[in-house]
Amino acid sequence: MDTKLKHAYILSIFIAVLTLVASAGGLFISNLYRDNSNFILIGWYGNDLVTLYVAFPLLVITLIMSIRGSQRAQLVWLGMLDYTLYNYAFYLFGAALNRFLLIYVALFTLSIFALIFGLANIDVNSISQKFQARTPVKWVSSYMMLWAILLGIAWIGQWLSFVVTGQLPQSGLDMDGFKLVATLDLSLVVSGLVLGAIWLWKRRHWGYVLAVMFNVKGFTYTLVLTVGSLLQANAGMEGTAALVPLWIFLGMACLISSLILLRNMKRE
Repeated sequence: MDTKLKHAYILSIFIAVLTLVASAGGLFISNLYRDNSNFILIGWYGNDLVTLYVAFPLLVITLIMSIRGSQRAQLVWLGMLDYTLYNYAFYLFGAALNRFLLIYVALFTLSIFALIFGLANIDVNSISQKFQARTPVKWVSSYMMLWAILLGIAWIGQWLSFVVTGQLPQSGLDMDGFKLVATLDLSLVVSGLVLGAIWLWKRRHWGYVLAVMFNVKGFTYTLVLTVGSLLQANAGMEGTAALVPLWIFLGMACLISSLILLRNMKRE
């Protein structure tokens, strides 16, 4: 074990355990969620499905590989910590009060500190030097910047429409829901994508780290959106099925970008 990352690894173990409890509880404890909207309730269920069967195993596997010294795994592990931070921010601030409140508080808080300890102590210089000169950084950074611009325009445009007309778009979200999703995306996603894209384009050390992190998180969360939209469409909610092709496109682009970067790292 890299002793510099010891504290981040220990926190990640707690995060993994609580992620298992939170997602399994959401799926198997009846009436855990107390939200009034079926749109939201189905969204939590889809989120828990992906978190339990995809995010949780990926977090555990990459944590173990990171402890064993894999720098590729370290980048994916950091991406999964970013996923737990972003994901459980929605549960903490967006879900109606339920029995898992303190679990959401713990997951959100531990993810913040695990990311801080992890990013502060990884060997950024060593990691960046493992990327080959032919790594197509401009393709990946261009996609990240395009994603950031489109996401920023979507949320800011809807907010401006609200300012002018006083009405929210028919997105299935109430005013508080819209504010939550828009602010988390603009603060935790768009800003990081822009910074990572610029640094990756310039081949800065941190650009490689942020690019893998945000694309791994992006793939995992667009999978959440895909499953949630399919479940909502199956429940007869209008407009949700139309979003599935967008989520699939973004998710596949994030997955391909992550694989391109990781495959261009020299063998350890």
